Amino acid sequence: MKKLNTDAIPTESGCNYPPPFDAPCLGSTWHRLGRAAGLTAFGVNLSRIPPGVWSSQRHWHTHEDEFVMVLEGELILVTDSGEETFGPGDCAAFKAGDRDGHHLINRSNRDAVILEVGNSDPEHDRCVYSDIDMVAEPGVQAYFHRDGTPYPLNKV
Repeated sequence: MKKLNTDAIPTESGCNYPPPFDAPCLGSTWHRLGRAAGLTAFGVNLSRIPPGVWSSQRHWHTHEDEFVMVLEGELILVTDSGEETFGPGDCAAFKAGDRDGHHLINRSNRDAVILEVGNSDPEHDRCVYSDIDMVAEPGVQAYFHRDGTPYPLNKV
């Protein structure tokens, strides 16, 4: 059988950003649907973002495309162009190498659910965080300041 039972896929949560950058992102949960199905070329996550929580710090990738679609609730997409309200059925795509940092914020009073799809290129991808002094380098678990100094590892 190919049908995935999302209830049987473990719920994950947490954030591995160093403090204080982890705080706005704590509280989200997700199911790694792609991983549960054995996919390796790209990931598919079903994520729940509670009120007041961010999907991530605002960021962009050098080698990874991303796609998000809101399934339930309301979120604010923040990019270099400003803020846009997203509701069920709204979606956005972020091409690898486009330096327009993005993230979603739940400013509503109820949970939002999103479907996230993206390719995985951990050997080449560099992730740059637009609003803070932080980058993630290819093949390294730690986060770094823009000058190359590492942040302490955040064990979640």
